[in-house]
Amino acid sequence: MSDVRTAPGFRGELALAGRLVAQSAVVGAFARLGDPGARLMRSPWRADPYPLYEQLRAQGPVVRSRLGTLLATTHQVCDEMLRDRRFGVRTSDGSYGDPTAAAVDLQLSLLELDPPDHTRLRRLAAPAFRPRRLAVHRERIEGIAHELLDAALARGGFDLIRDFASPLPIRVICSLLGLRGLDADRLAAHGTVLARALDGVRSPVHLRQMRASFAELDALFTGLIPRRREDPGDDLLSDLVTALDDEQLTAVELVRLADLLLVAGFETTVNLIGNGALALLHHPDQWAALVDDPGLAPAVVEETLRWDPPVQMTMRIAHEDLELGGRPVRADTPVLALLGSAGRDPAVHDRPERFDLARDTRGEHLAFSSGIHYCLGAPLARMEAECAFRALAERVPELRRAGALRRRPTSIIHGLAALPVRAGRAAQPA
Repeated sequence: MSDVRTAPGFRGELALAGRLVAQSAVVGAFARLGDPGARLMRSPWRADPYPLYEQLRAQGPVVRSRLGTLLATTHQVCDEMLRDRRFGVRTSDGSYGDPTAAAVDLQLSLLELDPPDHTRLRRLAAPAFRPRRLAVHRERIEGIAHELLDAALARGGFDLIRDFASPLPIRVICSLLGLRGLDADRLAAHGTVLARALDGVRSPVHLRQMRASFAELDALFTGLIPRRREDPGDDLLSDLVTALDDEQLTAVELVRLADLLLVAGFETTVNLIGNGALALLHHPDQWAALVDDPGLAPAVVEETLRWDPPVQMTMRIAHEDLELGGRPVRADTPVLALLGSAGRDPAVHDRPERFDLARDTRGEHLAFSSGIHYCLGAPLARMEAECAFRALAERVPELRRAGALRRRPTSIIHGLAALPVRAGRAAQPA
C-alpha cells in the first residue's frame, strides 16, 4: 500500500491548502486596509453590505479593488455589463476565470458556460420554467405552504428557515424534476455546501464536502437516466433524457445540468423567503399592510428582490479591451456586478434604504441578473415566494421574532441560516 502522504491526491490537496491559506491571508489583509472588494468577502461587512455599497457608489460607477477585480456599483452600469456580449463567465480563451475553480474542476453547468454551449443547454431546460407551464403548479405550491405551516403551528414556535422557507422550494423543484422520496434535509445540506462554492473553495475540508455532494447528486441522476428512458413521465428530467437520446446533449451535461437545476431551484427561493420575512418583521407597518391585504404578496417579492436580494453579486470577464462606466477595461479583467448595490441605487429608486411595498419602482432590480444569464427559474421563484408570503399573512398574522437569527457565512448568496419565530394567539387554522 502506498503512503498516503506521497499520493498525488494528497499532494494536490496540500498544494491547494497552501494556496487557499495564502488567498485568505491576502483578502484579510486587504479588508483590514479598507479595500472594498476584500471587505465584501469578509465578516462583518458581508452581513450588511449596504453601507459599503453606498460608499462605493459615491466613488463612481466602476471601482477598482486591490484583489484585481473591478466593481460595478450602479444599476445602469451593472445592467449594461450583464447585457454586453463582450463579457462572459469564462476568460477570452474559454478557461475558468478562477484558478482555484479550475484546479478542482468546479463545474456548475449553465453558471460556468458561455455561448454556444450555454445557449444550447439553456434552450433544453427553458420550456419547463415558462410561466404558462408553471401556472399548473400554483395550487400544489399553495398546498405545500399550508401543509408546512400546519406542522409548524402545531409546535407553536418554529424556525422559519428550517421548517418553512427551506422545505417549500425543495419539495417543489423535486416535483418538477420528477424526484420522489428524497430527504429534504439532505438536499438542503447539499445546497449549503454548493452555495458556499460560489464564493470559491475555502479549504480542503470544503473541497471534500463539495466533491461528496457532487458525487451523491451525480449518482442520483446517473441512476435515474435508464429509469426515465424506460418509463418517462411529465417532468423535466424525462425531457432531458429525451434530449440525450436525440443527441442534443451528453450524459455528463445532463447530470451537471440536473445538479444545477435541483440546487439552484431551491437555494435562491429559500433566501428570498427568509430575507423577505425578516424585512417584514423589521418593518411592522409593511407587515400589517400585507396582513390586511394578502394580495400585496407579489409586491413583497419584488421589494425584497430590490432591497435585500438573495444573490448579491455576479462575476463577468471582459473578452476584449473595452470601456465600462467611463473606465477602460482590459481583456480578461474580472468585473463584479454588485446586484445588491444596484437595487439601492438612488438614481433609480427614491429613498432606496426604505422597505416600501407601495414603491412604484420596486420591480426595477437586477436580482435575477440580466442578459443571456438571466435566472431561468425566476418565474418559479416568484410564484413560490408569493405563495409563501400570502400563506404567512393569512395563517400567522401575529408572526414575531422569537430569538437570535443566524446568517449564512457567504457573500454571493445572502440569506439566513436560522430565524426563530412564534405565531402569537391569532394563528389561523388551515
